[in-house]
Amino acid sequence: MVRRREGLSERERKIMEFLTTFQEKNGYSPSIRQIGDDINVRSTSLVDYYLDQLQELGYIARDSHVSRSVRILKPVHGSHPAESKLGKAVQAVSTAVSDLIRIPVAGRIVAGEPIPMPSSEVNYFDSESTVEMARSMLPQREKPEELFALEVQGESMIDAMINDGDIVIMKPAKEARNGEMVAVWLDDNDETTLKYFYKEPNRIRLQPANPTMQPIYVDSAAKLRIMGKVVMVIRQVRSVAA
Repeated sequence: MVRRREGLSERERKIMEFLTTFQEKNGYSPSIRQIGDDINVRSTSLVDYYLDQLQELGYIARDSHVSRSVRILKPVHGSHPAESKLGKAVQAVSTAVSDLIRIPVAGRIVAGEPIPMPSSEVNYFDSESTVEMARSMLPQREKPEELFALEVQGESMIDAMINDGDIVIMKPAKEARNGEMVAVWLDDNDETTLKYFYKEPNRIRLQPANPTMQPIYVDSAAKLRIMGKVVMVIRQVRSVAA
């Protein structure tokens, strides 16, 4: 096997600089597409390849199953004119991302027509399953210890930028205001769904964010239970052919 060089290519160096600047400004990592836009690479697969190389060299760490999960591990030193600033920025980012939190993944939630949720499905994910993220990504008012995560199944919320396989971060709730996105349990049929909540005269409307799908109407508030509200969405990275 050919041993890879230890130094960074110019493009890899530019990626490191962009990662540092973006994380210092926003407190979380850029998406693969944002990295590609910065270095003028349209192929997300090629950007993913460069990130793999940086991880192999020990400059970054990331979870390939979680978007925006890049952590900078090794500052870049040398004669590059931006490196003195980069070193300081990396140190600041390292401090910021050290405040990582882990949110338990409780199971799946259907974003489509409600389907039966057997009791065994609740334990689909084991007790060790978590989503790791920076505390700064969450709204300040949220308490990390109260949050839980659900994997989304279905495509009824695609216009809300929630696709099949994405992760929603939830906070427990028993009530909701109109327009809030909630996880709802429908008692009559032991079914679950993820929808926008609207209370109308004499009924409740559970509205999808997909123009091809119809709302679900519930004629009595006693027939459903609000289990939680969506705090944020973690989109999963999908590989795109070069």
